[in-house]
Order: sequence, then structure tokens, then C-alpha cells
Amino acid sequence: MSYLVLARKWRPRRFDELVGQEHVLRALINALDSGRVHHAFLFTGTRGVGKTTIARILAKSLNCEKGVTSAPCGECAACREIDEGRFVDLIEVDAASRTKVDDTRELLDNVQYSPTRGRYKVYLIDEVHMLSNHSFNALLKTLEEPPPHVKFLLATTDPQKLPVTVLSRCLQFNLKRLSQSLITERLKLILEAEKVAYEPAAIRLLSRAADGSLRDALSLLDQMLAFGGGRVGEADARAMLGSIDRGFVTQLLDRLADGDAAGLMECVAAMDEHGPDYAQVLDELASLLQKVALRQALPDLPADEVWGIEELDGFAGRIAPEDLQLYYQMAILGRRDLPWAPEPRGGLEMVLLRMLAFRPAGETPAATGRPAAPARPARPAASTGTSSRPAAATAMPPPAQAAASVDLSDWRAVVDRLGLQAAARQLASHLSFVALEDDVLRLALDARGEVLRTRQQEERIAQAVSGLVGRPVRLELELSQGEISTPARAAERERQERLEQARLSIENDPTVRALKDRFGAVVQPDSIKPVG
Repeated sequence: MSYLVLARKWRPRRFDELVGQEHVLRALINALDSGRVHHAFLFTGTRGVGKTTIARILAKSLNCEKGVTSAPCGECAACREIDEGRFVDLIEVDAASRTKVDDTRELLDNVQYSPTRGRYKVYLIDEVHMLSNHSFNALLKTLEEPPPHVKFLLATTDPQKLPVTVLSRCLQFNLKRLSQSLITERLKLILEAEKVAYEPAAIRLLSRAADGSLRDALSLLDQMLAFGGGRVGEADARAMLGSIDRGFVTQLLDRLADGDAAGLMECVAAMDEHGPDYAQVLDELASLLQKVALRQALPDLPADEVWGIEELDGFAGRIAPEDLQLYYQMAILGRRDLPWAPEPRGGLEMVLLRMLAFRPAGETPAATGRPAAPARPARPAASTGTSSRPAAATAMPPPAQAAASVDLSDWRAVVDRLGLQAAARQLASHLSFVALEDDVLRLALDARGEVLRTRQQEERIAQAVSGLVGRPVRLELELSQGEISTPARAAERERQERLEQARLSIENDPTVRALKDRFGAVVQPDSIKPVG
């Protein structure tokens, strides 16, 4: 006896057996129950989500010997013949192999004749977007005004290629990609019915590899049963799909949490012996990082079938949330850039080293638990024909000298020397020096700059000032109620002065004055802008 593949064996035969397409089923069931059935339906969606299956169930509902119903009996001759693919009044056409206009005309020549066995003659045209333009033109008139005994069911994975004239003549239903959790539950139900032992983690791997297609998931399950000798295990699933052992992924994240570059490289070398797909390694790492981040944000989240609660909680307590976000972003970007690497392994190693090298802005090595980058040795001066400067002349001044050389009261000059960027520089430009008492720098904050004030920006300014004066400095900001002298207000005054000078220059220009006197010209004040 020949083996019937799972995708065919478990193909739904009733609307209530379908999963994941409730929005389509609701409309079809209501139309059948109320007797308001359109003559042309268009089902769109990616492969393996149920387009052809829904069309066949609809054909069965229309031709069931017990009457038009949303729940065909499945026992009458018409239902059985449709299930077996031999119902004479269900004409299934593969548009990919019948693209010529002559094929379409031959098909439509029989539309006028009444059905032989059933109540309706149903034309199921799969991959309808493959028809030629001439074929669409030949179909249009019949599609718009078919005989009362004819129904058209069209299916396509690419509705953008259909002419608007065809779309306007059909009821269009867009079938959704199935979620990973829904596919997982469906596979579990099928395996339990087939009395096949399985591991939940293996089912999750197959569901993710199916990428929203239940048919692909069932095909992978068939392959898994052959690969695993009738058993569905996680190790076999990973070997079949080319995935790596999740133990390697947890080791990678463990080394990242410790800042252990040597351990990371040893882990990559151990993985390389198994010939992994390094793109999938980054996918698995990103998936683990996402689960850990969810665990941090939602401690009451249900247990994951792939990653244990103990593992997730351990990483959630060791890695800062901002580091997790940075790791995840780098893993995603590294996944994108991996094809451009000279070799896949080297690309993965650079992504992991990048995770160690960078940290969120404002963090120090001590705060993150990561080792600080080693100081670079001084590069010797190049030998030239002239005498070089003594080393003491180019060396950085000691902290006491650096502090003495910085006049913090000239806050505008200090802001220019701090090297701040973006929001931190804007906030600094709305500050005014008050006093420096021990290691506390007191600054007044202009009310206009209060919206820029954040803890992160204050820390950036404090770090920049500390580096400038050569010792740790802590900021204390006092919100000013009145107008104070700040770099931002000084820059605004200078801009207004330049603008006023530009206006006077234009007004006093001989050419402009002549134009005003002779033609009554008027200078638009808003159009004048100072140069420089």
C-alpha cells in the first residue's frame, strides 16, 4: 500500500477543521448560510496557508447532495468525489501550465453547458497570476457575467500581478501566514493522533523553519520522521535543519556576559567542528537574547519550550537590559552583513568581538562588568632630518595642571572644548556656570533648556567635564526662573545682531534704494539672512 503524505492525509475537509483563517471562514460560512454566494472568489496568500483547500471545501459546500450548506456532509457521492479529485463538475486548472489564450478560450467554451452531476459547475484556477494578458482579456466578460450555474474560484500567491479589471470582478480574501505557535499546536495534534513520540523543542524548530506555511511544516515533519526513524527529537531536528546545538548558543551568551573574548573564540572553534550555518547561529543567538529581554521585562511570562526558565533567569540577572538590546541589534545587523564577510566563521567572530568592544553610551567598563580596552602603546616618533620635540613637550599635563588651565567660569569656551554631540551639547549650551565647590560643579539651567534635561545627558556632560579638568566632577543643576546668560542665548544675540546688520546693509544698498524709489519695490524682511 502506498504511503499518503501527511500534508494530504491531514488536509482539512470541512471549514471547522481549518485553522488560522477565521476571518475568511466567517465570511464564507455566512454567505453560504444566507444564500448570498458570489459567482467569483479570489483567494490570495503565501504558499501552504489553505487557498486551494478552502476552494475545494467551498466547491463541496455548493454541490453537496444535502443542499447548499456551510457544513457539507462528506458522505454523499459529490463530497467523496471532490475529496478524491474526480468530481466531473469541479474543473481544476493550473494556470502556470495553461497560459495561452487558446487554453482559456477552450476552457470557457464549456461554461454555457449545465453541470453534469452537481448543482454548480466550479472552475478552480490555481496560480491565476500566471495567465497571459490575452487570457485575462478572454476571461473578463465571462468572469463578470457567468451563467447562474457557474462559480469561479481563483487562487494566487501574487495578487499584484492581476489586472485591476479582474480584481474588481471578484470577492478577494487575503489569507494570513500562520503563527509559529499555531503551527506548533497543529503538529502536536497530528503527532499525538499518529502515536509518534516527539520532543516539544523539536516541534518548535520545525514550526519556525516552516515560515508561516502549514503545508511546509507537514512536509518537514515527514522528512523528520524519515530522518529520525519514526521519532521526532531535538537533536535530529537540528541535524536535519542544519541548526546547531542550543548548548553552543548558551555558551556564547555566557562568555559575552563574562566579557571573555578567549572563551568566545574557543566556543566558535568548537562549533566549527560541526560545520554549522553561521547565519543560523546568529539567528539562534538573537532568539535567545529576545527571550532573555522578555524575561527581564515580564518576569511572569510562561515557560519557553526551547529555553529553560533557569537559563533565562540566569542571563536576565547577569546582563543589563541595555547590553541585551545592544547585543540583539548587533546580532541582527551581523546577520545582514554576514554574506559580505571574507568567510562565514570570521564574520561571526567579528560580530561577537564587536559585542564586547562596544557598550551603551555613558557606560563605563566598571559599570558593565566588561574589561576595559587595553591602552595602546605610544608610537615612536618617525625619524626625520630635523630634531624631534622632547617627549615631555607632547605629553598630557598632569591632572593638577589640566585643572589649573581650565577656566570653568567661561562656560561658553568650556562647551566648545567638551566635544559633546547632539542633545548633550544642546543641554550644555543652556547652562551657566555658578560655582565649583570641591568636586561639585554647580550650574544654572535656563528654563528653555529644561525639556532637554535627562539623566543620561547630565552624565555625559559630567564625564566630559571630568576629562577636561582631570578629576571626577559631579553636576548639580539649578533651574533658573529668570533669564540667565548661557551660550545658547549669547549665540542667539549674535545671530540677531548679524541679521540686523544684514538688514541695514540691504536697506542702504544703492541698487535696492533705486529700485524702491523707481518701482516701489519692497524688501521682505523674512527673506534676509546673514552670511556666515
